Amino acid sequence: MTVPSPELLDCEYWRAGRCRSCTFIETPYERQLRQKARDVRGALREVVPAGVWVPPRASRPAHFRNKAKLVAGGRPGAVRLGILDGNRRGVDLRDCPLHEPGLRDTIHAVAGVVDDLRLLPYDVPQRRGELKYVLLTHSPDGETMLRLVLRTRHHLEKITDRLDIILRRVPSARVVSVNLHPEHKAVLEGAEEIVLTEQSTLPMRVNDVTLHLGVRSFFQTNTDVAASLYRTARRWVADLDEDAGPVGSVADLYCGVGGFAHHLTAPGRPVTGVEISEEAVAAARLTGTTPPPHFRAGDATAYLRDTPAPDLVVVNPPRRGITGLAGDLERSDVRHVLYSSCNPDSLAADLAAMPSLRPVRGRVFDMFPQTGHSEVLVLLSRP
Repeated sequence: MTVPSPELLDCEYWRAGRCRSCTFIETPYERQLRQKARDVRGALREVVPAGVWVPPRASRPAHFRNKAKLVAGGRPGAVRLGILDGNRRGVDLRDCPLHEPGLRDTIHAVAGVVDDLRLLPYDVPQRRGELKYVLLTHSPDGETMLRLVLRTRHHLEKITDRLDIILRRVPSARVVSVNLHPEHKAVLEGAEEIVLTEQSTLPMRVNDVTLHLGVRSFFQTNTDVAASLYRTARRWVADLDEDAGPVGSVADLYCGVGGFAHHLTAPGRPVTGVEISEEAVAAARLTGTTPPPHFRAGDATAYLRDTPAPDLVVVNPPRRGITGLAGDLERSDVRHVLYSSCNPDSLAADLAAMPSLRPVRGRVFDMFPQTGHSEVLVLLSRP
């Protein structure tokens, strides 16, 4: 038997050939981090000068994931929670070493509940069955959001009637919901969500801010590194106050549940968060920071065109980037832009479209160890 190197993540699923999701797992972590930093800087070399980069932010190599997106396979009473193999059959990964310890324990508890309820896992090749996915989010305070993605309402009454049993068997569960996903599509969820618990949001403590996540809210997969991302943004804006004059107003576009907005609020600095999802805006308003940011549901591009230019704009868009908004920022009177991106290629295109906003700081955050993905934060200012 081969003894794994202490510099490498030891994963029984990888060794057995059951999972190949962690594409960097055979690379020592320090080398992974250096490679990611080189790759990001290489992708952005035409638009971000080498001298603006600060050292990358490392992560724990294991036990960092606050989310589990688990395909349901197997049969009633013997569920498998994990991924699909090459034949579209379920592979159980409930002991994945990427998950936070509390999340791992919750996965085991949920698997036991699913077995006891005799829920019928969805068979992808046959296109029949009921339970498609188990989606879990785990907070730093040990609470969990549990979402069961079902094809139809067939098991809904059973789950509702036995909610007290679920909560007893999964004591970390603060929010429990059922998502209905009737179509045979390779997406995680459908349009209809039924929240079964009295509580509908999961408190997520990040630094000195407690965010609230709705059932469809986006939040970074790595809480520890996300906290560092927000602290860095706060520190860079504080440095702007000293070096370039006070930042008088902030617009956090694509704000989600308000992670950046709540970290950047300060006396005398009005902060507005704009997000297309009304559910996310409602969740953002639950967080109690002083002074509170103002949140509104709407289109980020329309907001920038229809309101006076703020001093600082924060953008944290999907992988496709900000596209047309980059041209609007270039033509605006916005003094500074703080851009958080998970895709260096779209970030490079967007920065090229804003040549008068010069990168002054940049940092890579390793949000996704054991893979080639990372988060990048770049601060731009007009000369």
